[in-house]
Amino acid sequence: MQDNLFLTGIILKQSPVGEYDRHITILTKERGKITAFARGARKPSNKLAAATNPLSFGKFKVYEGKSSYTIVDAEIQNYFEELRTDYVGACYGIYFTEVAGFYAQENNDERELLKLLYQSLRALCRDSLPNPLVRCIFEIRCIVVNGEYPGAPDERPLQESTLYALDYIANSQIEKLYTFTVSDTVLQELEYVAELFAKRFVRHTFKSLEVLKTLG
Repeated sequence: MQDNLFLTGIILKQSPVGEYDRHITILTKERGKITAFARGARKPSNKLAAATNPLSFGKFKVYEGKSSYTIVDAEIQNYFEELRTDYVGACYGIYFTEVAGFYAQENNDERELLKLLYQSLRALCRDSLPNPLVRCIFEIRCIVVNGEYPGAPDERPLQESTLYALDYIANSQIEKLYTFTVSDTVLQELEYVAELFAKRFVRHTFKSLEVLKTLG
């Protein structure tokens, strides 16, 4: 009999398999990005039906197979219900999970990325923070977590407030990232920096980002 593992993580995406099953991608604290099967999870009465939806954060009981895991049980601590009733916020959340999935690797230490994703989803649930600012912070800090942050760009002059915000995004504790707001001008400059870094370091097309762009 195989031993069960207990992994803490967030569901990044899910897709149907067969008639009733789901194929899940999870960003975990202990094993990095993993794929897993959830048997019968597409049945409404199945205990894993809600627990294997994207954005669900919690503890997953799994056993390891040759090429993937199988989810046995799940204890979800945060479904981010606010995003499930907010279409725009949900689009941002799905974009964040797609970016995290792009960066994360299997059997890699992804604790900082998991923490960043979790705190960013929480920030999307707060009315006091504009979603575009949350997105800028998330995108720039992802560059930091991935070890590619070059410091403030020098392609064009930036306001002192923007430079301060960049330094805070790069160096503050993740739990304290989403504790400030900025002026519209500074936000525009942060958006410029985030887009510049994406072109320089990411060079990947995210399907969910295309959806976000249609929302204005």
